[in-house]
Amino acid sequence: MGKVLNSKQPLSKVKSENAEKKRTYRKRRKVSENQDIEDRLESLILRVGEKSTSSLESNLEGLASVLEADLGSFRVKILRILADCATNMPEKCTIYTTLIGLLNAKNYSFGGEFVEYMVRSFKDALKNCKWDAARYSLRFLADLVNCHVIAAGSLLQLLDNMVDAAKEDGVPQVRKDWYIYAVLSVLPWVGRELYEKKEQSLEALMNSIEVFLMKRQKNHHDALKVWYSDTPHPQEEYLDCLWSQIRKLRQDNWAEKHIPRPYLAFDSILCEALQHNLPTLLPPPHHDSYHYPMPWVVFRMFDYTDCPEGPILPGAHSIERFLIEEHLHQIIESHHLERKDTAAQLLDVPYKTKIPLDYMIVEVIFAELFHMPMPRYLEVCYGSIFIELCKLHPSRMPQVLAQATELLFSRVDSMNTSCFDRFVNWFSYHLSNFQFRWSWEDWESCLQLDQEHPRPKFIKEVLFKAQRLAYHERIHKIVPETFEPLIPEKPEPTFKYSDAPETLPGATAARAIADAIRERCTPEDVLTLLVELPNPRAGVDECDASSYNPLKIDVFVQTLLQLGMKSFSHSFAAISKFHNVFKVLAESEEAQICILRSMFELWHNHQQMMVVLVDKMLKTQIIECSAVANWIFSREMNGEFTKMYLWEILHLTIRKMSKHVQRLGNELSEARERLRRAESHSSDSDEEMGAEEGATSGPSKITIGEEKDKPSEEMVERMEERLEAAQADQKNLFLIIFQRFIMILSEHLVRCDTDNRDFDTFWYRWTIGRLQQVFLAHHEQVQKYSSTLETLLFTHDLDPHILRVFQQFVSLRA
Repeated sequence: MGKVLNSKQPLSKVKSENAEKKRTYRKRRKVSENQDIEDRLESLILRVGEKSTSSLESNLEGLASVLEADLGSFRVKILRILADCATNMPEKCTIYTTLIGLLNAKNYSFGGEFVEYMVRSFKDALKNCKWDAARYSLRFLADLVNCHVIAAGSLLQLLDNMVDAAKEDGVPQVRKDWYIYAVLSVLPWVGRELYEKKEQSLEALMNSIEVFLMKRQKNHHDALKVWYSDTPHPQEEYLDCLWSQIRKLRQDNWAEKHIPRPYLAFDSILCEALQHNLPTLLPPPHHDSYHYPMPWVVFRMFDYTDCPEGPILPGAHSIERFLIEEHLHQIIESHHLERKDTAAQLLDVPYKTKIPLDYMIVEVIFAELFHMPMPRYLEVCYGSIFIELCKLHPSRMPQVLAQATELLFSRVDSMNTSCFDRFVNWFSYHLSNFQFRWSWEDWESCLQLDQEHPRPKFIKEVLFKAQRLAYHERIHKIVPETFEPLIPEKPEPTFKYSDAPETLPGATAARAIADAIRERCTPEDVLTLLVELPNPRAGVDECDASSYNPLKIDVFVQTLLQLGMKSFSHSFAAISKFHNVFKVLAESEEAQICILRSMFELWHNHQQMMVVLVDKMLKTQIIECSAVANWIFSREMNGEFTKMYLWEILHLTIRKMSKHVQRLGNELSEARERLRRAESHSSDSDEEMGAEEGATSGPSKITIGEEKDKPSEEMVERMEERLEAAQADQKNLFLIIFQRFIMILSEHLVRCDTDNRDFDTFWYRWTIGRLQQVFLAHHEQVQKYSSTLETLLFTHDLDPHILRVFQQFVSLRA
């Protein structure tokens, strides 16, 4: 009102301001309306194919008309959404290709733009090593041939170029394998169309692939098997299995009955449309920084005889088996963060009435859990999905899962050691969610077997894990009395200085230290009490006597951890408070091993306590990773050597070291990048100052900020030195571990040969399995030192049984 009444302000200016406000309002309103339309279009595109009162064909026809009408205003947005759907929603591939076909029939130029967009997406995915996205893009392009959008000849040229990429010399086999797999995996979608239009070219493509597969090396195959035996189901390498399925499809004249093909309903419209030719597309050349998918073995647990009721399970070499399994894997990939959604989606696949869905879901989830070298997701993810499936489908899923468990247990004798661990972890977790109910009596026969036999060992390890998830008395109640030999000991400390006679060395000091700690003494007070203890090694090794006193360490460690026995938190608090005492006592690696021995002597009946205490001591740098490795392989631990918890400790130690190296590497990369940016900005500023000679202006805020964050050359050098030292420690850790493996396995093989005994004992199988597990579980880190390992340890004069494990590991990325 003040503006209107202000006599000094001209009326024309007021009108101008009002007009500007109206234009701004109309502009904002238009932007808001456009956003609403874009959101509505995105929703329509994403939801097409979901359950609806109308048929899919009418929904697609209506959506095509809506999108065509909006192409003038929202062309780029529509292109992007459709291309994203092609790679992010592969289970709806044929629905979206039909939609593109209808749009191409209405608007040829848009069809061409979309094909160009998809080709760019495919090339970008290959360059950025997004292998799944690349494969889904290729499948989408292939299915566009069925919709008369892309000419069959140009697709075949692209597939030929990909097969040619698999014939290159001097590139990793995993690269060649991926290109062949990508080509084979699109043929179920487009094989029939190519067979009808380009039969000779398709046969030539198949012959080229067959030649490649016949020459292909598969040294990695045995390392990736879930079972050492191929009875009752052959464990096929993934490319061999898919090739057999494609050959069966070719025998059936490329006719399959599983893929939904909505474009068939629009054949009269689509066949009239003009087709596009794909541009010449050559796969990007290999670069050393590229990481390709590793090979795998196809997991098989059921055949048609295991599914007595209802639909028949598709054969192992039928293309339907491949298509269904891939769809189920995609559902897990898309929804694995939400277990309830995953279970619901798995049980709601469109073709569930035509297949024994429960069996196929269970087999696919176990395939993910037992995937070598590592599962895609956390093991607990698969356990939680199984639980949700049992809740959603209580009439069938628990029975199928129980049947699967029995089958796995019956074949556990020849199970890969890594998969054995995962089976133990899953089964104990599953039991804990169902009140530990199980028909244990059915497994009583295994009680007569050797304790190192996989079956009684499986039960014993399950009970150990179950005890972590419950309590000791509960475990006693869940199994029959006959299983008493397999039930874990009560998880209590064994404190040797408790009620010990005065004659026991250290007994008096242990009681004094316990009293002092209860009186809230300081770390210095404890060190004073330890001073008077004699060194039992003094006469053995004079030069080491001052720095390594096993009696001091044993008295202190056992007494402190005994006082913190109530819980993990009490133990952690005790370690934190007396951290300085640990550091004084643990000056050498031998002293650190002595700390671990004292801990084991106290807590040998409580596996979980030992795991968390070692983890805590590593975090607080009381002990080093190399000390843990040497302790695990020491003679004192021979009785524990085949127990799972010991390898849990070793793997957490290796991971701790790997994370440390990775963190230092990331920090160094960031520092180098900040230094580069600061120097680049500094040189740009110098050029500007030279161009504006005589101008007076202070430094910009960006310059000040970057100068503040800029690391010095000395800082970067120090970070490089720290990283090099950490990498040297990591290499040393792997050298220790593999050297000790070689020593104990070689000793066993030589002893058996001398005594004329069979070397293939249970101990040997567990140990060679653990060696293989270390290679595979930490393959990315071990790979960096493979040449050093080959030069120093895994030489050609090594026993072939041990050397074969290393050669299988190297072939994974050869």
